[in-house]
Amino acid sequence: MPCLLEANPRLIGYYRLLLGFSQKELYYKGGLGRFASMEKRGTISPDIREELSELCKAFCMRSSELISGLGIQSLSAPMIDELTLLTLGPQLRGSNNTLIGRLANDAVFQIIQSIVNPSVIKRTNSRLELENAAGRKVVIAFSADPDISIVERTSDGGTRNIIAIEIKGGEDQSNIWNRLGEAEKSHQSAKQSGFVEFWTIYNVGTLSLAKAREKSPTTNRFYALPELAKQAGDQYEDFRNRIASLVGIRLS
Repeated sequence: MPCLLEANPRLIGYYRLLLGFSQKELYYKGGLGRFASMEKRGTISPDIREELSELCKAFCMRSSELISGLGIQSLSAPMIDELTLLTLGPQLRGSNNTLIGRLANDAVFQIIQSIVNPSVIKRTNSRLELENAAGRKVVIAFSADPDISIVERTSDGGTRNIIAIEIKGGEDQSNIWNRLGEAEKSHQSAKQSGFVEFWTIYNVGTLSLAKAREKSPTTNRFYALPELAKQAGDQYEDFRNRIASLVGIRLS
């Protein structure tokens, strides 16, 4: 009921778990991202307050389907508690995967920073600005899509999108092809935005490059994160040289 969500906006998280939706499925894939602040911060913005009634109707429809599937005779308070706990496990795994991804992104960002460091003129924890040999500014930044973007500012005040990097930091070998499929979607979007190089960094022990290219044909280069982390060897040298060449800096 809308009055319950108004009294305690975080209850949306309870109903989400009860109906078996992950945060990603409900707020992002489900197109309900505007309601995410209710669960995360316990707040309701004026823009969505009038939509609570429709949201509750949608939850009621899904709840009706759930009850029909379970059978009204089997419904009980303990079962409802168990349903929310069944969804909690995948949510915790999702949170752990998010942490793994963030750590992998940080690692790659630090590797890139060590390569371009002599040319950096400004830096934050998620953004590097450097000046290349031609005197133009290049910005290397974390971004939602792609994970890391490298963009050059042109003399006429425009930008040139150079490299889009997707990072798949999970070590689960069985899920690598799904993750490469996600990388492909991101690279296709980056291609439409004018990027010219598309790199995918993976973190599994072994990878069939032939099959990887089938899953992400847009990817120009595949790199193994453990090899880049060594900051030595063929993959790292290729990664290092290509970044320097594409952004136009001299390597020390």
